Amino acid sequence: MNQLGFPILTLTLLVPMLGAIACLFADAKAARWVALIATLVNFAIGIVLWAGYQIGGPQWQFQEHIGLFGSFGWSLGIDGIALMLIELSVFLMPICILASWQAIEKRVPEYMAAFLFMETLMLGVFEAQDLFLFYIFFEAGLIPMYLIIGIWGGAERIYASYKFFLYTLLGSIVMLIAMLWMANYAHSTSIPVLMATNFPVHVQTLLFLAFFCSFAVKMPMWPVHTWLPDAHVQAPTAGSVILAGVLLKMGGYGFIRFSLPMFPQASAQLFWLIALLSSVAIVYTSLVALVQQDMKKLIAYSSVAHMAFVTFGLFAFNRQGLEGSLLVMLSHGLVSGALFLCVGVVYDRLHTREIARYGGVANNMPRYAVFFLLFTMASVGLPGTSGFVGEFLSMMGIYGASTWAAFFATTGIILGAAYMLYLFRRVAQGPLDKPDVAAMSDLSPRELLLLAPIAAVVMWMGVYPESFMAPMRKDVGYVLSRVNPAWPGGDSRLAKGAAKPAAEPVSGEGAR
Repeated sequence: MNQLGFPILTLTLLVPMLGAIACLFADAKAARWVALIATLVNFAIGIVLWAGYQIGGPQWQFQEHIGLFGSFGWSLGIDGIALMLIELSVFLMPICILASWQAIEKRVPEYMAAFLFMETLMLGVFEAQDLFLFYIFFEAGLIPMYLIIGIWGGAERIYASYKFFLYTLLGSIVMLIAMLWMANYAHSTSIPVLMATNFPVHVQTLLFLAFFCSFAVKMPMWPVHTWLPDAHVQAPTAGSVILAGVLLKMGGYGFIRFSLPMFPQASAQLFWLIALLSSVAIVYTSLVALVQQDMKKLIAYSSVAHMAFVTFGLFAFNRQGLEGSLLVMLSHGLVSGALFLCVGVVYDRLHTREIARYGGVANNMPRYAVFFLLFTMASVGLPGTSGFVGEFLSMMGIYGASTWAAFFATTGIILGAAYMLYLFRRVAQGPLDKPDVAAMSDLSPRELLLLAPIAAVVMWMGVYPESFMAPMRKDVGYVLSRVNPAWPGGDSRLAKGAAKPAAEPVSGEGAR
């Protein structure tokens, strides 16, 4: 169903692609403006897409299909979950271009083209309705980020870029084999068809593990997370923003689009694996974050801990867990991106990310300190910010699935507050006794333009989360209708003597 009457999803892919080609034939100044205009146009298209989405309407909307060969074709369409991740992507991209306005001085046209090409591929992941079209977008997205880290990154950029590429590519080879088997079994490459296909129970475990190899690396989950801190530290500021803001979310999107609805029995049987890895990730990476001396590394390890909340919530097999994990994904994309921008602001002035080199910047950079404090509190989960709503719902869902998992998740919240408040205190508070820090100027108008929109959305999501939950609610109900029959029930329910929950409705009043 395409209620707007024109291929708007194809347009969202075409605009940045054409912008990328134009950048390659422009000089540095023109390339910056071409990239900014292209991302702003796509952001405007994203607003039209959100406004035209029918909440409570058909599951798949804005569908487009052109057959190419066999069952494979140019097949696009979105549900509410994909819509919200598309909005996150088109919102962050103009901010990334502005963040690179002065920081990138060499090979500017190629840099801008790489970012626009990456936007096309990211949006394609969320819009693809053909299994192999999804795989093409999913894997091709590695290329521009590999180039961004390898060419415009820090001193160890070659090592970090190779590690990023190899980790994420190797994890997806097994997934491709599983996709070929699924397409042969179902005689279709349509993702909506495959989501409704009941694969044999004895095969589901192997298929689940094949997809898990790819999505766990992309999230990333412990212990395949080690590429992330290196990639963040070496990437330019805008690269870190889009890596944390959108690329990590592809793993969570894969779990909720493929693993849960397509392999529900395997998802239930392997809950112990997800719970174990997520528990270790939350505690271990939070403790590692506490001892970091590099601001980017601290935020990178915090991302691993926050994404463990996502996997916990996704596999809690209840509405609170699923909705909470989706909100955590959106909130983390905003907050972690903003925190990396905050690091970039002071790095541009002092050219170091070492925490000990700062201190007392609230005295001479009060506007910066206010934004930094807001995003720190959102990362901690302060009520009234986006971080609170998602973590609260996730915790409710996790407790419904496993009281032990809820215990480790709570530990992560406590440790998260410790390392984020430690970071803010060391950077912004205390005496201003370093001359070079005292000479740093406050936020420029361009930097205010970077941080203010994110701050506004963080507060909006914290005060009125229904704006973001409403489009996804019906699709969460569909996923629950697939997994609930396979779920034996969590220990907290059994302690109360409650019965196994019935499948969630996917239409009508109950879905709303």
